[in-house]
Amino acid sequence: MGKSCLPKCRLGRILSWLQILLGGLVMIVSIANLFKLYSSGFFLHNEVVCRPYYGAKDLYEGFDLRALNDRVGEVLNRMDSLQEKLERTVQEMEKNKDGLVKTNITRLEHKKFLEEEVIRPLYNAHIALRQIRLPMAEGIRNSTMKEEPLINTFIREEIRKYITPKENRLGKINIYGKERVYNTIGHACVLMKKELEEYMDYDIGSYCKDDWNLAQKLMVNGCDPLPRRRCLTRASKVYQKPYPINESLWKIPDDRNVRWGNYQCRNFTCLSSKNPKRGFSKCINCFEMELEKLKWVTNTSNSSLPVDFWISDVLAIKPGEIRIGLDFGIGTGSFAARMREKNVTIISTALNLGAPFNEMIALRGLVPLYVTLNQRLPFFDNTMDIIHTSGFMDGWIDLQLLDFILYDWDRILRPGGLLWIDRFFCDRKDLDDFMYMFLQFRYKKHKWVIAPKSKDEVYFSALLEKPQRAI
Repeated sequence: MGKSCLPKCRLGRILSWLQILLGGLVMIVSIANLFKLYSSGFFLHNEVVCRPYYGAKDLYEGFDLRALNDRVGEVLNRMDSLQEKLERTVQEMEKNKDGLVKTNITRLEHKKFLEEEVIRPLYNAHIALRQIRLPMAEGIRNSTMKEEPLINTFIREEIRKYITPKENRLGKINIYGKERVYNTIGHACVLMKKELEEYMDYDIGSYCKDDWNLAQKLMVNGCDPLPRRRCLTRASKVYQKPYPINESLWKIPDDRNVRWGNYQCRNFTCLSSKNPKRGFSKCINCFEMELEKLKWVTNTSNSSLPVDFWISDVLAIKPGEIRIGLDFGIGTGSFAARMREKNVTIISTALNLGAPFNEMIALRGLVPLYVTLNQRLPFFDNTMDIIHTSGFMDGWIDLQLLDFILYDWDRILRPGGLLWIDRFFCDRKDLDDFMYMFLQFRYKKHKWVIAPKSKDEVYFSALLEKPQRAI
């Protein structure tokens, strides 16, 4: 009887010995480190030995010591958690000795338990410790550059690999005149560490999770630009080729070309303005092509508001000069579609705020630019012939934020280019503040119209020309 009990009790003994070994290992490492410091003269304040420690202020300047402390604490918490789990397991086994005698634990189950509950947690803790990196006094490979201070903030190895500067091959200078490439993420990513870790949690080379909504959440909250990923983007399983360009501009795309999993609707018909549960509140007619087709044209529009300008009138101000531009707003690309009919190329900014705005723009044969208000526009100075904005910015926007945005627009708009403010609305009492924001650039006024929207709100539309500003 005692002989048959031996293999059944072996697991408990192994766990007990593991606890003893872990405790002994911690004690040996601690004593060894203390002895090393003592023998080197650290506790005797030997000047030669202590200079690197007492003079570390310059070395650690800009280095996130709090992040390092958090990383070390996280590893220690893992070790504590593992030890507590092993202790609980042993205690439970001790309480249920009689049951263990009767239980037949196979070697395969024993092996699986050790791998999942002991070896894997120990390995993860070991790897986490090895990944903690301190700034090097001599820099990286004979360089004066210090280690990236954010690297210890993140646990996910893909993020750490991404933000680590990448040295050029063969020691060459790259096209930017630098020895290495610096990948960037927005500083707000540190405040959204959990979400960014989730975003970068994937198997390299496999299919990405359908998590574009997580990416957009990060972008909207300032974690922008996002790091690149090394996984394959998912597409609709039944994707159909898009309609030809002579049909696609004013035709609802095929439902099968959109991944609807993260939207409230599951087809384009559901996005009708008549459906109160469509999932979005801005630009309610955007997916109804018959209504969209009436905008910005005099011969078909039923609008009588003076704040509505016609594309033909705008292009007549600069005949032949308006070739490329940006539509900054929320929509499905109808402004770009109408301008394309006039041989003008327009890039449309879009976010998927409750509906597939980006997919819709692309399926119409137009170019969506997936950016937020947080991001500097990825265009060079003095390049755009026209910037049009409608439906996105209005009286909710902070004046200082608007100031930064307008200066960025001014940067990319070429001398003589047009800024078209289309149906901006705000409270009547705030009108003077917003008027100043637009007037401060001293643009030439081609059109400037204010009209009542309601008792307390007003519409404002303007067509302004950027001056030459020759220096």
